[in-house]
Amino acid sequence: MVMKVGFVKTAPKLVLATTLILSMLALGGCAGSAALGGDRPEGDADQVVIGSLHPRTGPNAADGQQMDFAAKMAVDEINDVGGISSLSGAPLKLASVDTKSEPETAQSEATRLIQGGASALVGAFESGPSANISSVAERNEVPFVMDVAALDSILEQGYDYSFRIQPSGGMMGKRSADYLHQIAKDAKEDVSTVGVLYEQGNYGTAVDNAFEDRLNELGIKVGASISYDPSSSNMFTQVQRAVAGGVDVLAVTGYYSDSLLIAQAIHSIAPDIKAVYGVANGGFDQEQFINDAPKGGEGYLNANYRLDVTNEDALKVASKFEESYGEPMRASAALTYDAVNLVADAIEEAGSADPSVIRESIADSDYRPIVVNDGPVDFDATGQNSNAAVSVLQVQKGQIRTVFPDELAESPYEFPSRENSSTK
Repeated sequence: MVMKVGFVKTAPKLVLATTLILSMLALGGCAGSAALGGDRPEGDADQVVIGSLHPRTGPNAADGQQMDFAAKMAVDEINDVGGISSLSGAPLKLASVDTKSEPETAQSEATRLIQGGASALVGAFESGPSANISSVAERNEVPFVMDVAALDSILEQGYDYSFRIQPSGGMMGKRSADYLHQIAKDAKEDVSTVGVLYEQGNYGTAVDNAFEDRLNELGIKVGASISYDPSSSNMFTQVQRAVAGGVDVLAVTGYYSDSLLIAQAIHSIAPDIKAVYGVANGGFDQEQFINDAPKGGEGYLNANYRLDVTNEDALKVASKFEESYGEPMRASAALTYDAVNLVADAIEEAGSADPSVIRESIADSDYRPIVVNDGPVDFDATGQNSNAAVSVLQVQKGQIRTVFPDELAESPYEFPSRENSSTK
């Protein structure tokens, strides 16, 4: 059970952009959860509904389907041990919907879930859909816990009902630069120039801005910085431009399909670089990448959120997931598992299915995630988990290993990577 620590979020709301206001007004109806879903019971409840919004079809379905499985697994585990004890054993009910990676669909589905009586929402993998869900959640005063959504500006609106477990884009970009600098320093390798490739959407831009700003602060020059359309069918030209003039490391921020195309282009061009370094990359740390990439992506590095492999409970969860669903648990699915458990913990502590009461318990949460975190969850005044963290992963002999920082490492990192440097 979560122990309250007395924190109450008091940040004043900011004036929203005109487009955001118009989008909320377009939903119609009166503000407040009661206007859409009716009053939730304060004490005993027949069941408590959690809405799960993820891209189960579309370009990011591989992650979205796993995230939905993880939400179901978490709910089943809680119900199997008696449900919510503070609500006389009321079971959790998961209401799963498909966002299709579409912000408008996410918005309408979030509205429908709240109308159906959802006491809390989790989701949604992409930042665009998550931003729309946040506006709906705020308008109707229903808590929304983001499992994966990096865009910093989502929590810069002065919202009271949105929370994020994972690091923001800014946090990931900065930490990625710090770790690259430290790895190079420890390896006694000169990294003076970094070429950058990033997908041109909100996620890629937010991560890249923070990454490049921090590189500059560290005295590392950014060579060519190339944004790209992730729906492109070939990345040969983009990679050529990013390494033109010579760089020590090529940094890449993107999703799975575009990152695979980049890996294929790197293999074809064979630039003389010390490493390919993912920055919150959604592809380089996937088991499928090893199967699909040239030479199995051997040596690729990636600074990203990650299951805490030093946590025995986390390893048990991942093992159970793979046994149940037939594939290794992705970090995105681990974050969804955390989001649902955090919400359930808050409901238990609140002893209520009322969203506003649950929101207060979420704000005070000290839940300990199974993903890498600098301690228990600690939501700041904006709803960002200030203890969110990343680790550096590397593909080594057909396996993805945590290699940095040292206290989380499964094996030593290889830098330079033999597959990407003139030392190979």
